[in-house]
Amino acid sequence: MTSLQGIRILDLSRVLAGPWCTQTLADLGADVIKVERPGSGDDTRAWGPPFLPDAQGQDTREAAYYLGANRNKRSVTCDIATPAGQALVRALAAQCDVFVENYKVGDMARYGLDWPSLRQVNPRLVYCSITGFGQSGPYRERAGYDYAVQGMGGLMSVTGERDDLGGGPQKVGVAVADLFTGLYAATAILAALRHAERTGEGQAVDMALLDTQVAMLANLGANYLVSGKVPGRAGNAHQNIVPYQVFEVAPAPDGRKDHVILAVGNDGQFAKFCEVAGRPELARDPRYARNQDRVRHRAELVPLLEAILRSRPKADWLAALEAAKVPCGAINDLAEVFADPHVAARGMVTTWDHPLRAGLRLVSSPIKMEATPVRTELPPPLLGQHTDEVLADVLGWDADRIAALRAQGVI
Repeated sequence: MTSLQGIRILDLSRVLAGPWCTQTLADLGADVIKVERPGSGDDTRAWGPPFLPDAQGQDTREAAYYLGANRNKRSVTCDIATPAGQALVRALAAQCDVFVENYKVGDMARYGLDWPSLRQVNPRLVYCSITGFGQSGPYRERAGYDYAVQGMGGLMSVTGERDDLGGGPQKVGVAVADLFTGLYAATAILAALRHAERTGEGQAVDMALLDTQVAMLANLGANYLVSGKVPGRAGNAHQNIVPYQVFEVAPAPDGRKDHVILAVGNDGQFAKFCEVAGRPELARDPRYARNQDRVRHRAELVPLLEAILRSRPKADWLAALEAAKVPCGAINDLAEVFADPHVAARGMVTTWDHPLRAGLRLVSSPIKMEATPVRTELPPPLLGQHTDEVLADVLGWDADRIAALRAQGVI
């Protein structure tokens, strides 16, 4: 039995923030009914290459992007721009616990699928809207995308190499505003479900990418609000901890530059690092003994450490530092990540037999639960694959009624 078995979610979201939210809930056992546009489906089905190759190595129409955000769901097609499609969504919402959408502010009201409308057919419904800027405020009608939100929300001002070293604004390599919003939304939905369970009352959940991005500033946001000083880009260094950054080490066997991450989190770890480095006196130096002193004297200490780290190869540093319990790590590319024995041991890759290709490998859920393990089912490989099944099982509709909707182009 899974944690959310018996919870049914009607998912009208697409691309990433909403699908990431519902994929997380589906991993936990919720029955997620993904409503897609007839003919094209979720935009990300076409966001490639790369596309899933078939047994002959030819590209199919299934983009890797879509496959990475939609496991454990059922796909239903419905044209919500038609009155019949809107009626179908209302009928499904009446039988669901959660409704998730990421349309522009006001779109759902035009279709009669907004929270005030759907609460009339299901007062217990948890209705989650995910937008760039939320349902209120001066920006609410703007289209919000992860890239723009990373910029507007301050993340790009603190990401990238230092300006004095030639740096400039830099986005994060994955759409973190989308991903964090999806996870915050999943958490909020679970809390709202608990409230509905206790009281019988549903509620609206208003999630905005910009709100999430501002919250994600974490210690840097607090640093600014407390000090009034605007933090800048620090490259691979930490704003509040030294040494906590990437260091170049001796060249790799093939002559390429090589690096390690040194992540000293407290004064005891710094003393251990100094012992491993053969420079124990640095930990006794009053300029460097405490983290606050190391931060203040960063400009003097870091060049000393850079020279020390370049004296030995990566493998030597990692082995010695790990033995001394000093936090450190390699910088792996994705081939190295998925070849890592620990990643394999943790079950972070699942292999499926997809109808278009056997042996499809995709990333697994990171959630590990002892009594209620997560689900592991293939992302719906065919657009609308489960339409007939859902309408029959959830609404009790017969084949003739379903066929009539298909003939009208509604599904």
